[in-house]
Amino acid sequence: MNTIIKDCITIQKQDDVVIALRDVSPGELIMLENGTILSVSDPVPRGHKIAVHEIAPDQDVMKYGFSIGKAKERIQPGQWIHTHNLRTGLSGTLDYRYEPTPTWMPTIVPEHLQTFEGYVRENGEVGIRNEIWIINTVGCINKVCEALARIAHADMQGRVEGVYHFPHPFGCSQLGDDLEYTKQLLASLVLHPNAAGVLVIGLGCENNQIEQFAEAIPSEYAHKVRYLKAQEEDDEMEVGLNLLEELVMQAEQVQRKPVPLSKLKIGLKCGGSDGLSGITANPLVGSIADLIVSAGGTAILTEVPEMFGAETILMNRAQTPQVFDELVELINGFKQYFVNHGQNIYENPSPGNKAGGITTLEEKSLGCTQKGGHSQVMDVLRYGMRVQQSGLNIIEAPGNDLVSVTALSAAGAHIVLFTTGRGTPFGGPVPTLKIATQSDLAYRKKHWIDYNAGQLLEGKTMEEVSLDLLTSIVDIASGRQQTNSEKHGFREIAIFKDGVIL
Repeated sequence: MNTIIKDCITIQKQDDVVIALRDVSPGELIMLENGTILSVSDPVPRGHKIAVHEIAPDQDVMKYGFSIGKAKERIQPGQWIHTHNLRTGLSGTLDYRYEPTPTWMPTIVPEHLQTFEGYVRENGEVGIRNEIWIINTVGCINKVCEALARIAHADMQGRVEGVYHFPHPFGCSQLGDDLEYTKQLLASLVLHPNAAGVLVIGLGCENNQIEQFAEAIPSEYAHKVRYLKAQEEDDEMEVGLNLLEELVMQAEQVQRKPVPLSKLKIGLKCGGSDGLSGITANPLVGSIADLIVSAGGTAILTEVPEMFGAETILMNRAQTPQVFDELVELINGFKQYFVNHGQNIYENPSPGNKAGGITTLEEKSLGCTQKGGHSQVMDVLRYGMRVQQSGLNIIEAPGNDLVSVTALSAAGAHIVLFTTGRGTPFGGPVPTLKIATQSDLAYRKKHWIDYNAGQLLEGKTMEEVSLDLLTSIVDIASGRQQTNSEKHGFREIAIFKDGVIL
């Protein structure tokens, strides 16, 4: 449990550090939990670490109750701990052993939050938006799709909740796995229940041909999909608008109705993390994941490279030895991906992370994985695949914000909970709810940030804030509220690329 001592916070009693909640100047005094007075010897920015006792060279430095790296030199009490005196303790690949953790106990969701108003589709899936999406098989047709979406969005207002296109540069000149990644990712987006109808547009000469792409769309979804090959039409704009009109007429027949929270799928993502991410916003999202899973719903976690150093926490929560093995394969496979490209497996965190107080990958990972809460890992999915089981799922994708949010959306997430300590305007193809780690960011970037997890440092309890945030999530799912990314039209996708382009 976090303990706040004036302007610093202690996360676990066994930790070697406290975290500054404001900029601290040399000579300032901090009273520790045990009553010890600590004199700060260095300027320490907000979110950064201060040593609480002497740490020997090469000794593990503890935060969150785990090692976040090794001391490069002797560190004295009151010193600032960061890249100048702390290094990663990670190296190479590892062997793992399945050591299941004790069974997690579900939490009770208040009755008034156990349902939301959603759109029930013909196959029983539920959407939280009634939108029309334009998915292009190839990047060459981006501008035609953009023009169609702009015209249709304006002309069809009030009939559906919007007509949207998601540009990308791929689908042509791709080979092997890259072409399959593109096909699978786009096909999964076509099936997303937030889209009442989808117009798939191809050019006609690309590798990702419409005929082969259509084979990836199960027959039960045929009613919601129309296809257009631009090179074969005299006026692709006229034909496209007519097809969109068909989809809109079909979509406007569906109305919201009460559905159980068990139908909700949330994506879990962090970006622009800082030293408070693992203390406020990420544990808050973990609490929400536990509530959703307790109600029978689904939480989806990704950012595989940002699990390195904390992966065993997730592995030992695997539901079965088979899921454990799949997670081991996922982690080691992503490490091999770095090796194949001649890159340092542990080349992380980013410059922005470091500026915010995160020093090593272990520290970043220990904060990042908290978004997954405490429930069992039910399944491990490959990139571009759709979730099949309720509960906590892990999907293959990198840490990159755009790529991972797109993968979460394609997996079936209705909403992505996106925590940030630095801020970002990015929005994915589904509502992307930005959660600030601290109040200053929430107040400064009101047009980016949807929720302030900094309340946890200002006297609010985790239970209070969790239920408040869950209320907002239910309102967003029910269409009573929009995220800032939706309001401003910030919707993007990005597709994973690994291989050759012709």
